[in-house]
Amino acid sequence: MGTIEIVDLSSDDEGENHSPRAVKECHSHSGILEQSFSPVDDSGLSCPQSLCAAPICRQFWKAGNYDNGFGSEVSEQNAGNYLHVHPLFLHSNATSHKWAFGAIAELLDNAVDEVQNGATFVIVDKISNPKDGSPALLIRDNGAGMDPEAMRRCMSFGFSDKKSKFAIGQYGNGFKTGSMRLGADAIVFSRHLNNMILTQSIGLLSYTFLMRTQLDRIVVPMVNYEFNSSTESLEILNGREHFRSNLSMLLNWSPYSSEAELMKQFDDIGSHGTKIIIFNLWFNDDGNLELDFDTDPEDIRIAGDIKKIDTMPAKKIVNEQHIANRFHYSLRVYLSILYLRIPESFRIILRGKVVKLHNIADDLKYPEFILYRPQSGVSEKATVVTTIGFLKEAPEVNIHGFTVYHKNRLILPFWQVVDYSSNNRGRGVVGILQADYIEPTHNKQDFERTSLFQKLEVRLKEMTWEYWDYHCQLIGYQRRKPQTVVSPLDSSLKKPPASLTKRKAHGFIDLHSMKKQAMEENVRVVGCNQSVQTIASPAGQEAINLMEINKKLIAKCLEYEKGEEELNLKVTQLRSKIKEAQLEYDRLLAEVQSLL
Repeated sequence: MGTIEIVDLSSDDEGENHSPRAVKECHSHSGILEQSFSPVDDSGLSCPQSLCAAPICRQFWKAGNYDNGFGSEVSEQNAGNYLHVHPLFLHSNATSHKWAFGAIAELLDNAVDEVQNGATFVIVDKISNPKDGSPALLIRDNGAGMDPEAMRRCMSFGFSDKKSKFAIGQYGNGFKTGSMRLGADAIVFSRHLNNMILTQSIGLLSYTFLMRTQLDRIVVPMVNYEFNSSTESLEILNGREHFRSNLSMLLNWSPYSSEAELMKQFDDIGSHGTKIIIFNLWFNDDGNLELDFDTDPEDIRIAGDIKKIDTMPAKKIVNEQHIANRFHYSLRVYLSILYLRIPESFRIILRGKVVKLHNIADDLKYPEFILYRPQSGVSEKATVVTTIGFLKEAPEVNIHGFTVYHKNRLILPFWQVVDYSSNNRGRGVVGILQADYIEPTHNKQDFERTSLFQKLEVRLKEMTWEYWDYHCQLIGYQRRKPQTVVSPLDSSLKKPPASLTKRKAHGFIDLHSMKKQAMEENVRVVGCNQSVQTIASPAGQEAINLMEINKKLIAKCLEYEKGEEELNLKVTQLRSKIKEAQLEYDRLLAEVQSLL
């Protein structure tokens, strides 16, 4: 690709365009996206006196309140032709996100979904608004990018072309709610390459622009280009009149003052990808930026949201520093548990440093693996494997609950299904599971409260109490009701008591079955280096002896598996050497034959 020279078309004198590689006109559809998809009169939308002015109110939860009656009337000119989507809807739509990190997660979901299109990273960082120096939030990925039509759908409401059953996004609303919850304005740059056709699109979703100009409908200025390989230039895809109008609005209300500055934003995108810049970030109630970029240069925090733990001084630090509390205010911690699994080739890079993924199941001791098959007509494939155990810090921590994922995406972190405040029953018990058979809410911070969800909640509550009642003595608590020791290793026991029958019916299995089922369900098996409990109600010295026997057997199992892996590796190496020797033999034979 040759050098691309961009000429600023915002000038009124079209005769100034003399460059042979200048941006050229190529007629297409209008670049102004108006949510009713009806003709729009864009005259007068450009307001040169308001250069990226901040919104009237910089606090998100107050930004939708207007006492002057703004927006209460629709212009007579267009009222009879089509329905408007009022700008205030951008704010009310974004209030579905009570938590700023949930809004960031919405934007990251789109990048993770691009893995199927070859994406290998997503970057989250702070940049400076070049017009006023204020902080702005950057999210950039190297996915397939968006062509002009895909950009229009991205800026519209309810359009989603994600057909894969593995895609996280499905409602076509995440970009709008996520970006508008974080800041008043967002500008999107996207480069798309398909069948040797390269396009570049820029779109601006600006609450500030709509409020300051008092528009009665949502207008999204966009400019689109296509690269012409024969002339090595970018051609306009909007028609000059609409292009100039949209470009003027972009320059007035975005952080960039010239077309050249806009085009420079594509320099780090590569041949394809998308960059989102959210600016005019919201303030909190204290008048400070809601997102804190200064406390930790390698993190983004929510200002003033550190939870204080009311407990004994000796236990205060271990509770406050636990991941269950830190994810509330540390984006790095939250992103480390946001996805249960992502391809090894994909990286989440926060402020220049890769986020290390963390599986909460690795934090458990005495883990068990419980199968749950939901009823009410759900397919057998909906079987859920739940990993449950005590936190390693138990009983010092006052943390409990289940971390629930949907399609690999965290929905409910440390969901507290029981209340242990009166008798400690359930304290320190934590579980992790993936419930793909239940639909999440639109903001992906909860599940729809269906009967299936309610049944899951009841079962997880039972799991918590069952696990606690059988194992609480392992962390220093006295068992509530002594039970008869039952072990799979005890062949003298013909029939288990009723208390164990229920637990077995819910899926307590041996080590090999457990690992097989977990692999089938794509649930990571953890705890093999710990004392995996397959016995019910261990009590007294006999239980301890059985646990030690079980531990030794597991150690031998792992030793055999390790030996098998080593033998397989040696076989592979020998085969490689044999292949190399065969190739060398063939080469020497060929040389001998050539000499003869």
